[in-house]
Amino acid sequence: MTAEKEVEALERQRFEAQVKKNYAVLEKVLGNDLVYIHGDGYENTKAEYIQSIRDGKSQYGSIEIDALNVRSYNDDKTAVVNGTIRITSPPKLDGSTSVARIKYVVVQIKDKKKGWQVVLWQAQKQAS
Repeated sequence: MTAEKEVEALERQRFEAQVKKNYAVLEKVLGNDLVYIHGDGYENTKAEYIQSIRDGKSQYGSIEIDALNVRSYNDDKTAVVNGTIRITSPPKLDGSTSVARIKYVVVQIKDKKKGWQVVLWQAQKQAS
């Protein structure tokens, strides 16, 4: 499998893990030195981001991918991903949800022991 296909599959797996609160997957695919920049500019470390999901500060009802582009560099040891996603919030008590359109950039590096690791996420909310 090419680096591009590996990273694309991992991006999809990571989004699913965020929705399903699969902390084992998140621990595996997020690098220890992760810089996670939310659409509002707030920044987290790996530990802070995972804790924000546990605490309900970062909530995902669903994450739909509208566009996903992966480019590999450095002999397939570095990948730059950019795309557009739609994040739907979990239903509120009245059943309503909200949708955020996000453009994002991800940098992944291939660690010899851990495999692909997300080391940078930067998101920007788009106008509805």
